Amino acid sequence: MTNNKKQIFLNEVTDQIRSKEAKNYVANELNYHLSETKRMWVEKGLSEGEAEEKAVEHMGSPTKLGIQMNKLHRPKVDWPLLILLAAALGLSFLPMITLGYLDSRHFLINKILIVVLGIIATVGVMLIDYRKWNKYGWLFYIMGIFLLVIIRLFSNTVINGLHLLSLGPITIEGLMALPFFIPAWASFFNHNKLKVWQFFLLFVFPIFLFLSLPSFSTIYIYFVMVFAMLWWSKFSKKIKWLVTTGTFGLLLLTGIVAWQFIQPYQMARMLAFINPEKYADGAGFTILKIQELLSKAGWFGSTSWGFIPEAHTNFVFVSFTYYYGWLLAIVLVLILSLFAARMMVILPKVKDSYGRLLLIGGMALYGVQFVSNIGMALGVFPLTSMSLPFLSYGLMPTVLNAVIIGVVLSVYRRKDLVFLR
Repeated sequence: MTNNKKQIFLNEVTDQIRSKEAKNYVANELNYHLSETKRMWVEKGLSEGEAEEKAVEHMGSPTKLGIQMNKLHRPKVDWPLLILLAAALGLSFLPMITLGYLDSRHFLINKILIVVLGIIATVGVMLIDYRKWNKYGWLFYIMGIFLLVIIRLFSNTVINGLHLLSLGPITIEGLMALPFFIPAWASFFNHNKLKVWQFFLLFVFPIFLFLSLPSFSTIYIYFVMVFAMLWWSKFSKKIKWLVTTGTFGLLLLTGIVAWQFIQPYQMARMLAFINPEKYADGAGFTILKIQELLSKAGWFGSTSWGFIPEAHTNFVFVSFTYYYGWLLAIVLVLILSLFAARMMVILPKVKDSYGRLLLIGGMALYGVQFVSNIGMALGVFPLTSMSLPFLSYGLMPTVLNAVIIGVVLSVYRRKDLVFLR
């Protein structure tokens, strides 16, 4: 009889809640509280039935409680972030128009498909409950490793020494393993069971796979992402410093070993960054050309045509600035900066430690691409195959950053689903 009363109470509460996800969450939470209150009354001498009835009465009106729970636990949508995403994807058409690529039906259809798939990826990840990922850290890690191994074993395309896996119109690169490593490392860092030696093994293994491709820019992104999450983890400062200094030492050793395998074109790029004039006929040509184009851009852009290498991919910021001017380029940088700023605003509102780690990983992954690409264009960062989030043409870079935003939206959507116990 009392069990029926308890179930009727729970049903009346959850009937006021619209979200199915929130219904289950509130039902579990109330079940816990009812059990705790019942135990308290049993300890005071009441029978099981009387204690359970008292526990239900203690909760008050189920209708009022349900309305309160609906307001508190209603899944949220971060519209400012979605508006920024729409603005960035819209602006990504401008360089394509100026360069004449959208005059081609092939490029036009591809670009539209890329944008649509990016939006689908964002919304799809947003609707997934990120909290379920916490217990699957090892699975995500293995999936990331598996993808890198597949690319290395079955790569059928090599561009500038980088091994890629082409499947029809889709080209998969090592960068696409990073979305798997974000939830993996967030899970590892969210638990105190991870030992220092385990961290080193787990951290270094993907690096050797990235080196086999080889993808030095991805190693750089991976390194920043993992260590940003490390410093927000539950580990003590002593362990954080120990891991950081130890890893830097190991990275230095790895760099010395990897130096033996650096390709001549990669060596030339490094030296050209220091002294581009000396390599004006080779690796320094691109750096000098970019400097020349940006100096001619003016506030409102240039009307004359200028050759821009990789104008729609790695150097899309250069082509954007050259043809549309520094005024619109500043607006573009502001919009892209607001993504990171918005993530920083959301971070203090997230009470779940796993969700905070996912946000930190997403911010690091997005921020390092953004800062490095702009820095590369301005000559303060070496030339690498680094895309500008949402502006660079290509399915994989767009999907990668769409997944990042989807993760942020998933965390934001459930930031109020906090445990009351």
